[in-house]
Amino acid sequence: MALNFPNPSRSYDAFRHCVNFWGYDNAREIAFTVNDSVISNLSPSAGSDEPAVLAAFDRHREQILTLARGLYVGGPQNRYTIS
Repeated sequence: MALNFPNPSRSYDAFRHCVNFWGYDNAREIAFTVNDSVISNLSPSAGSDEPAVLAAFDRHREQILTLARGLYVGGPQNRYTIS
């Protein structure tokens, strides 16, 4: 089964300046982190506070999920960072 993203949940980590979200490969949960800088590149006019970053993530969700699918290789690794 391929990586999929049935859960639209995401959270902002202000300390690490990133958004966390999760995908699934069968029953395995795979954690992804996307750095604020990636979101800023996708949406240069977005603000830098939590609501603005999450809104920009939501606007560019499909592009970010495509990046996540490109990073995912399967195997034992269960955490990936998009930077």
